[in-house]
Amino acid sequence: MLAWGWRRAVIAAIAGAVSVLALAPFEIWPVMFLTFPVAIWLVDGSGDRREGIIAAALAGFWFGFGYFLAGLYWVGYAFLVDVKTFGWLLPFAVVALPAGLALFTAAGFALARALWTTGPARILVFAAALTLAEWLRGHILTGFPWNAFGQTLAGPLALAQTASLVGLWGMTFIAVAVFTTPAVLADERADNPRRWLAPAIAVAVLALLSVYGAVRLATHPTGFVDGVRLRIMQPDLPQDAKFNYNAKRDVMERYVALSARASGPEKNGLTGVTHLIWPESAFPFFLTREPEALAEIANLLPPGTTLITGGARIEESSDNPPRMRAYNSVYVIGHDGTILSVYDKLHLVPFGEYLPFQGALEKLGLIQLTKQPGGFFAGDRRRLIDAPPGPRFLPLICYEVIFPGAAVPAGERPGWLINLTNDAWFGISSGPHQHVQQARLRAIEEGLPIARAANNGISMVADPVGRIVRSLPLGAQGIIDSPLPRAIEKPSYARMGDIPISLLIASIITAAAAARVRKGTSK
Repeated sequence: MLAWGWRRAVIAAIAGAVSVLALAPFEIWPVMFLTFPVAIWLVDGSGDRREGIIAAALAGFWFGFGYFLAGLYWVGYAFLVDVKTFGWLLPFAVVALPAGLALFTAAGFALARALWTTGPARILVFAAALTLAEWLRGHILTGFPWNAFGQTLAGPLALAQTASLVGLWGMTFIAVAVFTTPAVLADERADNPRRWLAPAIAVAVLALLSVYGAVRLATHPTGFVDGVRLRIMQPDLPQDAKFNYNAKRDVMERYVALSARASGPEKNGLTGVTHLIWPESAFPFFLTREPEALAEIANLLPPGTTLITGGARIEESSDNPPRMRAYNSVYVIGHDGTILSVYDKLHLVPFGEYLPFQGALEKLGLIQLTKQPGGFFAGDRRRLIDAPPGPRFLPLICYEVIFPGAAVPAGERPGWLINLTNDAWFGISSGPHQHVQQARLRAIEEGLPIARAANNGISMVADPVGRIVRSLPLGAQGIIDSPLPRAIEKPSYARMGDIPISLLIASIITAAAAARVRKGTSK
């Protein structure tokens, strides 16, 4: 609390970095009881007036920088796929992204300090301010809610059921409020005579949420859709082959061999499979321009089997003069090789699939990681897709699955979610583990099963309460055969969204601001 200067920055950064142990793949969530009280003490020791707000913001910046640097180090792996082109950008990307995200944490600390009070009430003020900052991080400049603080409660499946009540942002408020409570044990007795009460309430909240989660899991056993059998193919294809046109023969041979692999006495493993699922950006070519590839797919698929695959798509625009537009898409292909449906990715990755101010930055010699000239274009809307037998599904490409409340279109409800991704960019690292945990949380929020096909990430099928029915580990090559879990009734979060937590945060901030005004008036 009394530290200043560089020591204060180091303390904040270390506390933030150690907090990452609560996330996948470690999931040591009790560590937050040690690291988050430090955040409260840093704000306590920030001083008064405008200087105190600035000091709190700096502490928040370093706390966030440590957290995001340790939690997102794997982003740098993407710049090593083509070292000659992008290697020089690696140190900038690894540092710049955490620094940019830490600005939101700084804003949360600063707002909390502006509304600060004494005693256990400051815990709620801090939780409300930091949750608001995290919500802004998830929405501003297309949003990037990766590793939101609420994700620290997503490891234990029983605790993860909290998402069905309040979603990720509600979990963020609960996580911050609960994990910061040990800070009050250092309060002066005159300011807080019952210092034990706040930590006791925090433990009780976690216990109640665990009981709720256990009951929800017990009362929602996994049911399956009749007549639907999925096969997910995880090719573990090297990233440099994913975009190498000369590798198209090897790519197709691997896909066909894996997809048709027998898993029983039948000669063709696709016998009885209704939906074959391949990952994002499956081909190093535009599928509709390679009739031989479509013919191979037709030869592979027996009657009654549909292929759902990722693949880049190109079309001529209606501009004058016309130009070619590329899309990151999902294709649904019938057993005769006919393309039945297409979905174009709506939420693109900045600097990965497109450049902000694309034309200007390309003139400076910059290009996005996928190296698609002109960048990818976004689709027009979320789209539910028919792929009988079985219910309609909602495709989510790559990190489209990380946005709570935005995954499922309003007024429409699919029977299941499909997440196609290519985590080969990030190697054997924490990134793919964090990604699959967020996909599982979307299933819990929406009460929908999810099937996930990754190139070399973690492919899996999860039921609507987040149980992993089948999975393949990171870096493995193989297939998953699984029935399709049945959806359940809409959870509270799917019905009400972020309205309850928004009202709670607004009430806390309004009450804290009014208290500060009264305190200033009384002086």
